[in-house]
Amino acid sequence: MNISSISTFRAFKSDNFKYYFAGRSISQFGTWMQRTAIVWLIYSLTHSSFMLGVTVFAEQFPSFLFSFAGGVAADRFNRSTIIRWTQIAAVLQTSLLAVLFLTHHIVVWQILALSVVLGIINAFDVPARQTMISQVVMEESDVPSALSLSSATSSISKVLGPAVAGFVLEHWNVGFCFVLNAIGFMIVIVCFSMMKLPAYEKKTTHKKVLSEFKEGWVYLKNESRIGLVILMLSLMGLLVLPYDTLIPEVAKITFKGSASTFGYISGFIGLGAVSGTILLASLKRNDKLRFYLVLSTIALGLGLILFSQSTNFYWAMLFVVFTGFGSVMQLTSCNIIVQSEAAPHMKGRAISILLTAIFGMLPLGSLVTGYASEHIGSSNTLLIQGILAILIAICFYRLFTIPEKNKVSSPEKEEFTRETI
Repeated sequence: MNISSISTFRAFKSDNFKYYFAGRSISQFGTWMQRTAIVWLIYSLTHSSFMLGVTVFAEQFPSFLFSFAGGVAADRFNRSTIIRWTQIAAVLQTSLLAVLFLTHHIVVWQILALSVVLGIINAFDVPARQTMISQVVMEESDVPSALSLSSATSSISKVLGPAVAGFVLEHWNVGFCFVLNAIGFMIVIVCFSMMKLPAYEKKTTHKKVLSEFKEGWVYLKNESRIGLVILMLSLMGLLVLPYDTLIPEVAKITFKGSASTFGYISGFIGLGAVSGTILLASLKRNDKLRFYLVLSTIALGLGLILFSQSTNFYWAMLFVVFTGFGSVMQLTSCNIIVQSEAAPHMKGRAISILLTAIFGMLPLGSLVTGYASEHIGSSNTLLIQGILAILIAICFYRLFTIPEKNKVSSPEKEEFTRETI
């Protein structure tokens, strides 16, 4: 039986999506290897959980600053071209990391500076890559499957990337992870070059970038059901999702482990993430996605609470599976809701605002998480994050189930659409 005949994998009917999927899988695998290597290197150099937060902040905050420009660029320009250039820039960035480490010249400020560069690259790469999905599938109905499968690549990479990185760190060194990642980015460029996409039609507009981005905010204000989803993700990004900032400290302090222990914990988080994305890819309708969003947030909270109180490594691995399941299912649900429900001419800007919520809150949350851990310990910080996740889930469940009384009327919507187009 052809795999594309299974509803979960129906996006594979398109050859373009196969190349897209292969390129994204390789890219994500290398990225998780590099991230694992960098945070372990930083912790080995500084022995500070706060510096772990600073490292995440250095990569993700620039993505927040430039993501609005990346979203407008994804709506204005050829997305395939944007991705090729971002991959070339990523090859140069990770190659420089490899050279600095292998020549024994690397120091903390260099790692942070190059993390800032990667954050700027991602600000343009991610919106173009996400909004390109509708171009590489054969039918619009295949988009939810494609989005879930694309998220699954990140989840599987989150299993394999850290696990392989832990093995490499244990037997070789950080530089080897950087070299493998650079090779991966080169393969991605080849995969995207093999796709056969319709000829790009240049879009003409006289609007300024900030004006277009403002229109996106106005659109989400009127479409409050989408806006609430992004608001929920923003709060989670600030208060809960930076939990993974503390994993190196938990591996080394709580479980008295090494780089491979860190790799195992990250790998089991990824295992749970894979389960969540496969479940979402199997869904045929999107009408219950907000319910799954709330449910996944509760699963994330419970996983964090149990993990924070566990001293047995094997039980802890079971609990982080729930954590990974909840976190990636939450992110993927938000992504599918925005991509499926946003108007076509607003899709790029809606995605960029979603990414702004992620990239803006996560780095700030990482600083807060690192600071809290320095003062109350990693276990107590994780416990509080788990409780907050459950409280957020309860609050937004009530908001999602409240009927929209002040819904914008059809004539008003039509007028808004004419103005924004």
